[in-house]
Amino acid sequence: MTSEAFILDGYVDEPACLGVSPYISPYVRYCAGVCIENGFEVRYATIDQLRKTPSLLIDIEKSDLFVFIAGVTVPGKYLGGTPASSNEIFQIGSSLKNPLKCLGGPVIFGSASGGGNIAEKQAYSVYDYILKGEVSSALNSVLKSGNSYGDFSYDKIDRRSVLGSGIIKQHPKFPNVICELETARGCSRAVKGGCSFCTEYLYGMPQYRCEDGIHKEVAALYNSGAVHFRLGRQPDLLAYGTVSGEEFPRPVPEKMESLFSGIREAAPSLKTLHIDNINPGTIAKHPDESKEALESIVRWHTAGDIAAFGMESADPVVIDENNLKAMPDEILRAVEIVNEVGGIRDKNGVPHLLPGLNFVMGLCGETEKTYDLNESFLLSLLKTSLLIRRVNIRQVMPFEDTKAYSDNTIGQHETRFKIFKEKVRKEFDLPMLKRVFPFGTILEGVVTEVSGQTSFGRQLGSYPILVGFPYEISEGKVVDAFVTDWGFRSVTGFEIPLFINNLPHTAIKKLPGVGKKTAVKIIAKRPFKNLKELENVTGSLGFSEYISF
Repeated sequence: MTSEAFILDGYVDEPACLGVSPYISPYVRYCAGVCIENGFEVRYATIDQLRKTPSLLIDIEKSDLFVFIAGVTVPGKYLGGTPASSNEIFQIGSSLKNPLKCLGGPVIFGSASGGGNIAEKQAYSVYDYILKGEVSSALNSVLKSGNSYGDFSYDKIDRRSVLGSGIIKQHPKFPNVICELETARGCSRAVKGGCSFCTEYLYGMPQYRCEDGIHKEVAALYNSGAVHFRLGRQPDLLAYGTVSGEEFPRPVPEKMESLFSGIREAAPSLKTLHIDNINPGTIAKHPDESKEALESIVRWHTAGDIAAFGMESADPVVIDENNLKAMPDEILRAVEIVNEVGGIRDKNGVPHLLPGLNFVMGLCGETEKTYDLNESFLLSLLKTSLLIRRVNIRQVMPFEDTKAYSDNTIGQHETRFKIFKEKVRKEFDLPMLKRVFPFGTILEGVVTEVSGQTSFGRQLGSYPILVGFPYEISEGKVVDAFVTDWGFRSVTGFEIPLFINNLPHTAIKKLPGVGKKTAVKIIAKRPFKNLKELENVTGSLGFSEYISF
């Protein structure tokens, strides 16, 4: 009789890995490969599924092996799913008696209720094994010898990533899932201790995965139905394939070209190919090689992509005391180079590749002046023609073994933090969104995640813009949309094609240039047979090409 393993995805979010639905992390796929390798039949579910259907615990109880992957070391807000809490991790483990229980992922670093709180390590003694070291290898060690530590080996990961690729079919949002791909483990800045707050340097100096292994995994995922991919499991994609061991290694553009072209060959009809972390210090110190590498990315990726810059602060004192990546002038140069390469728009009006800026507040050395400098930097950017896709602002969540754990300014500038965040949203984000997504921009493949009188959806990709529809769309429906209005962190959109005869009154009055009085006339005169009949009532419309009857 075949043994059964049950993998529960509690979601992960690290500086260099995102696995919150609709993302699916490498951890769960690698562990699925280990289970298959050891003769198990694998079942998979997410923590959200368990919350919705508690009877899943009965199925987990009947399994022979239970693997729970979880852990958040970067505080965030999520629409598609909610990561498992410490209480849930403990309660689920406590409730199970039959299966061998294993817990793994960044949860081993500790947990906190959110940004602005110290993360503390938990014992989780209700589990038989806490998977340490490389998670999938640790799981294999448990099954082979009862040892819960796993050595790191990309040869093994390459094999297991292919074996476990089929697990994505069990994701509740399949095929609308995005596969996070690993290219490296560890951070080149570990040579100087890494950023004060970041857990990635705890993985040590970088080890780079071979292109062939990545390409074979992409092919296996693609054959299992995956069409959305992100190269997110690395702290600096531009460092891929370097061997210097320096803090800011010189990019090798040829490596980027062969990596991305090979992914396209492995998944020829993919719909999304995006990236995540780019070190702005790398671009500033090696502009020519960085530009050439970025050009390769733009040549092969899909538009709407974001290069996430870990800026953290525009205050030189904070930058110095926390060993951050780059000074403001270097950040500005990196922003300029990414705009030069990626600011071109595709056929839908969407920029190809733009920078995203991350700010972390509560670091050591922070003062009231820090907030003034951050605001000044952003507002000076706004005065240029440069594009910034998004600004993330969060409070530090320090972990044991990082400098910020004992050296921070948490709670000292709460009022100023709130003022800064609100000012950025109103004075920077709103005008920048209008610049990035002008009226009529088409957003293809928006997946509805919240259905109601106002429905919300996002594309699959890196930090996709939230789209609000002023009418009900069924959850899970995939639509194309055109942009009509902007909020601080979202845009308003309408479906393409826009069936004007079926649109509810509350939505009609929110169409640009329509208003309440004209909306009443439209309702009274419906149904329309053609555009001419409609425009006899409304006058000329700026979105007539999207209307259908």
